[in-house]
Amino acid sequence: MSAGEDQHVPVLKDEVLEQLEVRADGTYIDGTFGRGGHSRAILEKLGTGGRLLVVDRDPRALQTAAELAAADERVTAVAGSFGEINAIAAAHGVCGDVDGILLDLGVSSPQLDDPERGFSFMRDGPLDMRMDPEAGVSAEEWLNTAAENDMARVIARYGEEKSARRIARAICNERTQQKISRTRQLADLIETVSPRRGKAKHPATKTFQAVRIHINNELGELQTFLDNVLTVLRVGGRLCVISFHSLEDRMVKRFMRDGSRVDPALARMPVVPESAQPVMTLPARAIRPGAAETERNARARSAVLRTAERLR
Repeated sequence: MSAGEDQHVPVLKDEVLEQLEVRADGTYIDGTFGRGGHSRAILEKLGTGGRLLVVDRDPRALQTAAELAAADERVTAVAGSFGEINAIAAAHGVCGDVDGILLDLGVSSPQLDDPERGFSFMRDGPLDMRMDPEAGVSAEEWLNTAAENDMARVIARYGEEKSARRIARAICNERTQQKISRTRQLADLIETVSPRRGKAKHPATKTFQAVRIHINNELGELQTFLDNVLTVLRVGGRLCVISFHSLEDRMVKRFMRDGSRVDPALARMPVVPESAQPVMTLPARAIRPGAAETERNARARSAVLRTAERLR
């Protein structure tokens, strides 16, 4: 996540480098390249024998990644989603040999700051919200065709929005009169049925989050990634994940917690078999940005960094 297109400010950069324990000759994967802030920091620690695969599904991010790869032979740019981590690692001959993997989840600041992408209602733009604008169904298409019950379920589940049912009904009523196609149009509509209270966040914030997560299958991609990531890391390799909202963080926390414990079904056996032993260890507690970083980059406030190391 960054402070803007031209001045990319990677969140928790120093902490990520410390947790990854970057080896000069190591192999690393940045599964969410964005504009490359974390990748460039990793490259500063890599020697000539090091290797870095950078992955993204956003065409603009991929353009920057391709430029970096053209300028640095240690870098390989890969078009795809981190949910495809196993296939990507296999295709590049590094499955089981990766020293560190980083995910910086959520939307990058260049994406948020570009009104044409539709991720934010701070400035009016088309309701797109796709990480890859050339693939899948846009937010506009979904909002104008989804059943009310499905819409309410998505807003409640992915936005943790208490007014989900009321908001979904308002959207369905509005679209019978006119197509919902602009970010401000949607935000203003939500505000009419769920007014802002004092200095609280804009009432459309949670709905925008929910629609974006649904459109991009973000939690599904994360679950697939977590299911496969240990086969990509070498023993002793580390996984670092930066989350920005509770849904993602709970998934990552549960995955790391469960993997770092003895299988509870076999924990009381006199001799615990190797298959029930922990598959990872947690070298650090969850790390959050300090006051100085959040003052420089307000979007870092909700960031949480979690780290796990593969044991076997």
